[in-house]
Formats: sequence, structure tokens, C-alpha cells
Amino acid sequence: MTSLTRPTVLNRLRQPSSWDIIVIGGGATGLGTAVEAASRGYRTLLLEKYDFAKGTSSRSTKLVHGGVRYLAQGNLPLVREALYERGVLRRNAPHLVKDLSFVVPGYTWWSQLFYGAGLKLYDFLAGRLSLGSSRWLNAKATLEQLPTLKQDGLRGGILYHDGQFDDARLAITLLRTLLDLGGLALNYAPVIGFSKTAGQITGVQVQDAETGETFALKGNVAVNATGVFVDTVRQMDDPTAQEMLSPSQGVHLVVNQRFLPGNSALMIPKTADGRVLFALPWHGKTLLGTTDTPVKQPEYEPRPLEAEIDFILQTAAHYLDPAPTKADVLSVFVGQRPLVKADHTTSTAALSREHTIRCSNSGLVTITGGKWTTYRKMGEDVIDQVIQQGKLPPQPSITATLHLHGWTLTPAVPPWDVYGTDAAQIQTLSGADQLLHPQFPYTEAEVRWAARYEMARTVEDILARRTRALILDAAASLESAPRVAALLAEELGLDEAWQQQQIAAYRTLATGYQLP
Repeated sequence: MTSLTRPTVLNRLRQPSSWDIIVIGGGATGLGTAVEAASRGYRTLLLEKYDFAKGTSSRSTKLVHGGVRYLAQGNLPLVREALYERGVLRRNAPHLVKDLSFVVPGYTWWSQLFYGAGLKLYDFLAGRLSLGSSRWLNAKATLEQLPTLKQDGLRGGILYHDGQFDDARLAITLLRTLLDLGGLALNYAPVIGFSKTAGQITGVQVQDAETGETFALKGNVAVNATGVFVDTVRQMDDPTAQEMLSPSQGVHLVVNQRFLPGNSALMIPKTADGRVLFALPWHGKTLLGTTDTPVKQPEYEPRPLEAEIDFILQTAAHYLDPAPTKADVLSVFVGQRPLVKADHTTSTAALSREHTIRCSNSGLVTITGGKWTTYRKMGEDVIDQVIQQGKLPPQPSITATLHLHGWTLTPAVPPWDVYGTDAAQIQTLSGADQLLHPQFPYTEAEVRWAARYEMARTVEDILARRTRALILDAAASLESAPRVAALLAEELGLDEAWQQQQIAAYRTLATGYQLP
């Protein structure tokens, strides 16, 4: 396997050439669109301003799901589509997507009847891609699944099945899949302008954030897949473009596994703000979330509101015994959702998660909305739209059956399983038996691998996204930063001053993931 170095990519960009499609944005939607394009044989380039999955795509609730809440809203087409895509992703990336049992506790007879009937419909909509049938549980069986659930008044529960995944690792897997298909990608490469001929976009100007070097790249099609930042790119194309998003943010708290021992998740079907709340086992911790709070402006590093933290802990305290407190929070992370504006609503919880495609007068194609579960369908739809506009020669989609990089039905044991077939090679590298920190399963070999094969450039890239140390235990991840900086410096040929700058930058970042 040949490593893809940054100089190699930059040299490719310096060569006179024209791309069929240039995708702006390296999150779930952008990566999915780029894989879709490359798999159809189009010359594909993806450009990311920071790092792949830097934003919301690494800060989701870690679920591959149909959306039980949308079922309650009666949005059956959205649920059906997402359940189909859940099954497709489970089939195409079995090393990354796992089955997870969820339990909805019942404290009244009517709630058991209501949610039980709804989840039977959920099973039906999944069809042949179902992960298993839901079933009613008595109180004893419910407590066997959720030992820390409050017992007072418990009548039973409903068990159902959904999917769970590691979002940032799926993003990196899509990156590797794109490269396998002959596409090209570059992180830390912001698009700073568009080239136009007779008012039509014919390329982009991009800057290497590390050196300041700029490139003028030709492309038949430019796709804006920048999530909550699509309006910024749209206004770069047309300063008069009206904003199309009403972003909201979702907060998640990470606590010790003792608050939710076992292998099942707790789903609270209706909270005070009308959302569902989850308590999930994930990478040896318990993840609590999420909220839905409107925000005025999108941010690259959003911070939780005190009220959001209190809401999650107070809701969890109604159901868990013992209940976590602020002192138990190991990390808090926030993702922002690109919700498309509605005409007569101010509640972001009521806005649709369905994706939207818009094309500007100059030809910029914008795709936004949606969620991780439907990333593949979003990519398929946007490429189909481009073909319908006559900008690319027709080619059929093959991604519904495309195995993603590392595909295997027999993945290695955790934590190596997320690498699929690459796991064996990583374990041959120097440091495969050296942990970065006693609180984490991650090794020095994974840092080397990320630098050589996954385009990692910073300590944050390693600790936040190539591994998940930052969101599993922010304080412990900070203690890992000096060793990660040293390993990266060795791999990338950088000096002591760079290491110190990286450690300082990461300290600032990690502090924001800890509660005061």
C-alpha cells in the first residue's frame, strides 16, 4: 500500500487538468457525494477547509437509524428511506456499523401499548433489511437489559433494534474509499473563490492552508456540501443569496459506563422539548443526548449552553439510578444541524431532516439537510441532479452495493475492528503494543498509520477524529497530546516548535470539551 502524502496531492493539483466534479466540504455529505461521483467514473476532487468530519459529522449521536421521532410525526417516507439506507450501510460497512438493542421503558400501560405498536410499524417499514423484531418486555426482563433503570412504577418496556457506528471513522473510511476509486481529496484546503466564464462557474480557487499557496482548478461542476456553512459558500458565489438554513445544535455528554452497564441502550421517547433522548453504550462509555437548540450563526467549535447540560442530566435523572452529575461528565461535545428553513415555524425540532438540493444561476449545486444515515442517498441524488442538468454524461449509481474500504465480515476485535482489513497491517507498525494513555485502547501505531494513510496533519486530527479520545475523556486526551505531537512530528518531518504549538492549540480545544 502506497501512502498518499500531501506533497503528492499538491503536485497533482499543480498539473494542468480539469475535473468533472469538485466537491467542497469533507463531512458526511461531501464525502458521500465524492464517493458517488468517483464510483460512476467521473474525475472527482474533494476539498475540505479544515479536516475531514471536523464539524457535525464527527459529533453525531452515533446512530444509523430510521428516526423513531419522525415515525411519531407521521413522516413515513422519510423513515422508510432512512431504514433502507440503514440496511445498506450495515451491509456495505459491517466493520463499522453494529446492531444495537434499544429499550423504551414503560411506566404506564398505555405507553407500552402506544410505543409497542409504533415500533412494530418501524419493523414493518424496514422490510427485508430489518435488524430484528421488536418485542414487549416485562419489568424483570427490562431491568435485565437496563440494570440501572429506575424501578419504581416500572411496568415493562419495548425492545427494538437500530444501528450504531463511529461517525468520524466512517468519514475516514469514505475518504479511503474515494482514493481507492481514483478520486483525490485534500484537507486544510479552503476554497476562497470561484472562476466563472459568461457567468457560469468553471472552477475554483483553493488555498493550501499550511503554506498559503493558491491554485486555480478547472471543474465542470462545483458541489457545495459544507453542512451548516452552505450559506457562506452560496454567498461567495452570489453575495445576494438569501440564507436557506435555520441551524440548531445538539449537545451530548459522555460519562462512565457504570451509569449504563450492559449492551443495550435506553431510549426516552418524549422529553420536555419534544425530542427523544438516548443513553447509549459506546466505546466503553455512556453517551447521553441530545438537545435541539436554535443558533443564530454556525460555528466550527460550538459550545453547550448551561441549560442544555442541565436538561440532559435532569432528564437522565428521571430514569437512571444512580444518575450522573456534572462531576461525572468526561467530555461534552456539540454538533450543529443544517436544517432547511420553513416558512411558518420557529421550532428547529419541527424542521425536516430531509435533504435539499439547489442550483444557483451560475451553476453552483448545493446539497444540505439530511443526516448521516442517508448520506449515500444524498450523494446519489445530487449526482443524478447534475446528470439531469446535462453537466455530466449519464452513468448509473452503484453505491447501494459498493463495499466500503476495509470491508470484512470478520473484523478484528475492538478497537481494531473500525479499520476492517487494514487492522492487520496497522498492528505490524512500530508502537502497536504501546498505548497512548492507560484510559484509552489507542496505540502509537495508529498515529503513524493516520499520518501515512489517513491524511492526519494535527494532534487534533488524531485525538478527535482518527481516534475518539477527545470525546471519550477530554482530560485524558490532553495528557496524550505531547506523545501524539512527537509521533506526528517524526512522521511528517516537523520540529520541536511545531510540537509545542500543536500541544498549546490542543490544550485550548480540549478545555472546551470539559465542564468547568
